[in-house]
This record gives sequence, C-alpha cells and structure tokens, in this order.
Amino acid sequence: MKRPKPITMLCIYRPKKGKEKQLLALLRKHWPALNRAGLVSKEPPRLWRARDKKSGQAFFVEVFQWRNGKASDLAHQTPEVMAVWGPMEPLLEDMQISVIEPA
Repeated sequence: MKRPKPITMLCIYRPKKGKEKQLLALLRKHWPALNRAGLVSKEPPRLWRARDKKSGQAFFVEVFQWRNGKASDLAHQTPEVMAVWGPMEPLLEDMQISVIEPA
C-alpha cells in the first residue's frame, strides 16, 4: 500500500500591534502540539520572524508538513491543537495559509 504524501504548508501570521510576543509564544507551542497528536511529518518545522521593508510591520513565517491530506481536518478535532489555535485568533491581524510544492 502506498504511504500518503506529506503536505508542506507555508503560513504567514501577521500579529495585531503589540501582540507579537504573545503570538510568538503560541507559535513555539504550535508544532509540538501537532507532533504530539501525530499530525505532522518528522520534518522539523521552520519559523522565522520577518519585517516588511515598507511598513516595518513584523510578522512570522512558518513552514511545516502535515503527515497527510487528512491531518489538518483532524487537527480541528484535537483539543491540544485547538488550545493553541483558539488563543491565536484574537492576536492576529491576518493569516495566510498556503500549500506549497517544488516548482
């Protein structure tokens, strides 16, 4: 039987003004929660702090892999993951979630 292919995600998190530190603290818990729930591949996540050259606004960029195409749906049913995602929402001005693959 063919193993399901991991899904690589690129997430951009734009915090509300004054919420950068709180958001970063949650982002540092994000992948560990997904990993404990068995929803991600063993590929370590990558997390960067970025700054827009024009506006100076700080934001975060995260790259990680879902274990398979069903993992993101399961995450919404996992209390440990929702304990990270729920408090994230009020801290965000905007969030972009993209599936990426080699070009």
